[in-house]
Amino acid sequence: MARPIWKGNISFGLVNVPITLYSAEQKYELHFKLLDKRTKAGVRYERISEATGKPVPWEDIAKGYEYDNGDYVVLTEEDFKKAAVEATQTIEISDFVTLESIEYKYFEKPYYVVPGKKAEKGYVLLREILRRSGKVAISKVVIRSRQYLSALIPEGKALVLAILRYNNELRDLSEFSFPTESLEDYKVTEKELQIAGMLVDSMTSQWDPQKYHDEYREALMAWIEEKAKSGGTMPAPRPEKAEESGKVVDMMELLKKSVEQAHRKRSIPAAGGKRDKAA
Repeated sequence: MARPIWKGNISFGLVNVPITLYSAEQKYELHFKLLDKRTKAGVRYERISEATGKPVPWEDIAKGYEYDNGDYVVLTEEDFKKAAVEATQTIEISDFVTLESIEYKYFEKPYYVVPGKKAEKGYVLLREILRRSGKVAISKVVIRSRQYLSALIPEGKALVLAILRYNNELRDLSEFSFPTESLEDYKVTEKELQIAGMLVDSMTSQWDPQKYHDEYREALMAWIEEKAKSGGTMPAPRPEKAEESGKVVDMMELLKKSVEQAHRKRSIPAAGGKRDKAA
């Protein structure tokens, strides 16, 4: 069962809609514990005071901001709320823009927005006007002592709050070196582009998010299970030999083989489907 992340209001104009935020993510991370490899005993993290060298209990730990060299201001949860009470409880809409106008690199994390009791009318009003106008609502929200830029987006019967990155959080392209010369300078031929286009066409399909899964996690879990069954001793898998850098590559030949391979992969399920139908 999902736990609420944040409670407050959506504010647009003079309309306030009580809502609750829930994370739209459901992570399947593998959690590892630090062990002493000789005895398999757990290794604990110690919260040690830099001044006394002794452990500090959780109830005595606070957040501090260094405002001068070595001088800190200690802050409590109440301090974070008092700094801007309205900001910590309101998703304040400031602009309406088209979804297409927001570049993909600004999107960071999604939340589901659930209306509070007797707040359905305002919720539905906002959801439907966003849908009909083809707009999303740009807003700011404070979650866990940090203010985020966000976009309220209608999705089916729901509203999704997508956390956005601020512009200054993205590195400028000028910091990096990219190929900037003409195609001829990199010896990219029109024929290679045509074959590459054929490869793209042969690999093009409808977006299906269920098609993709974490293969590394699955392989790691299978390895862990096998290692557990074998008593913890297994031969290490041999890594595939990487291509040598600096080696001259026949790009046209690689593209042609890639197109053939893509066609073969597409034809296997199709043939299987026909056999099933005939049977």
